[in-house]
Amino acid sequence: MHVISRLRDDADLQYLYNGKPTGKRGRPKKFAGKINHSNIDMDYFTPVSEDKDAVVHCAIVYSKALKRNINLVHVLYCNGKGKKKHKLYFSTDVNLDAPSILKYYQSRFQIEFLYRDGKQHTGLNDCQARSENKLNFHFNVSLTVVNIAKITHWLSIPKEQRKAFYMTDIKTINNNTLQLNLFFDKFGINPYSAINQKKARELIYYGTIAA
Repeated sequence: MHVISRLRDDADLQYLYNGKPTGKRGRPKKFAGKINHSNIDMDYFTPVSEDKDAVVHCAIVYSKALKRNINLVHVLYCNGKGKKKHKLYFSTDVNLDAPSILKYYQSRFQIEFLYRDGKQHTGLNDCQARSENKLNFHFNVSLTVVNIAKITHWLSIPKEQRKAFYMTDIKTINNNTLQLNLFFDKFGINPYSAINQKKARELIYYGTIAA
């Protein structure tokens, strides 16, 4: 089992010595110095890709914290103001290619939003059961509700027009819709008339973040 994650920007990493044996007595030299992440040595790093947003290099290095060799992906991000910052992604699988490491890490990061919304809005942490089956059912229902909300919200919108998803907005929209339908029923108002449709839509999205 291998790990894919991100290191601190100032992680203590060492270049692996790839020179010839010195012939001197004692243990062979293993490391070739500490990595300066702001100025990496291109004798050890391999270019992967470069565009206007990021420059990607990779290398097999030694991590003092993990006490093992890791597959390091060094990404130098460039923003529109000319400022640059680096991020360090890694895998304990030294044979995995750099694009896959970045892809897997980004995919994993998206999962965190699912758990965040489950905790904040669908009661992921609120189950008091002790049975393993009941806990599994509760967790599955909580996370499924978040996914259904995303599908309901995005399915009718073309992919290129989809904006950020906010579970808070989904709850606000449904609450507003429920109240409006109650008002329409009680006061005998036709919500589908030309004059009411626009106003009803404005009220349904009232209070949302991404209106």
